Amino acid sequence: MLNFKNANILLLCVVTAMTLKYFSAPFSPTYFILPFFIWSLLVFYGCYRIDSGFFIKIKCKEDTEEKVMSLTFDDGPSPEHTAIILDILKVNNVKATFFCIGRNIEGNEDLLKRMHREGHTIGNHSYSHAFWFDLFSKTKMTRDLEQFDLKMRSIIGVRPKLFRPPYGVTNPNVKASIINGNYFPVGWSIRSMDTVVKDKVRLLKNVSSGFAAGEVILFHDTCEITKEILPELLALAREQGFHWKTIDQLFHTQAYV
Repeated sequence: MLNFKNANILLLCVVTAMTLKYFSAPFSPTYFILPFFIWSLLVFYGCYRIDSGFFIKIKCKEDTEEKVMSLTFDDGPSPEHTAIILDILKVNNVKATFFCIGRNIEGNEDLLKRMHREGHTIGNHSYSHAFWFDLFSKTKMTRDLEQFDLKMRSIIGVRPKLFRPPYGVTNPNVKASIINGNYFPVGWSIRSMDTVVKDKVRLLKNVSSGFAAGEVILFHDTCEITKEILPELLALAREQGFHWKTIDQLFHTQAYV
């Protein structure tokens, strides 16, 4: 499996071989650009494909024959949308996993308490979810995740084990922060695109067409369209014989430490 370490070793070997060749049979130095260009493409792919395992293995779905899936929501809690989503889940007796942003918990502590009280799992999605989060230093990134943990522990008395990287981006500093915090990193296998899709029929089709055993669905409890299609989505899953588990249940891991 090609990963960051192997890509670096391969780059070193290719550049070394080219250097030896250059001194025995000179060629245009511009050819040295090619291996670095290919390496940069691989790194870019690894950063933005959360299921690539390029920097660190991140669980994105479960290998199972059981007709079970996991419903996840990122970026909340949102005072406009989260409570309604929780109402819909409660009516349908569905438990989900919420990857919350620490700064969004400020002023919405009751929503966090309600998630926990009603049996949903809460994961760390960073405190800041800053636009440049993936460019943070290892120290700054680790402190950001710790700040979330402290905030959550102060409200509901537990520290999350589950972590989903902001924007789904991974790199060596994200890897180090995951290891430093002893988190269980979580991705997804069905990305709803609810932050950009505006047509409810299209969004519902995008998600429901991917229904399969062990899938992890990514939604955001910050989107109007998400709460609008959620009842019908749950009904479709029920008609097809699927039921829902939280991420910790699906992946057989701890939710909190």
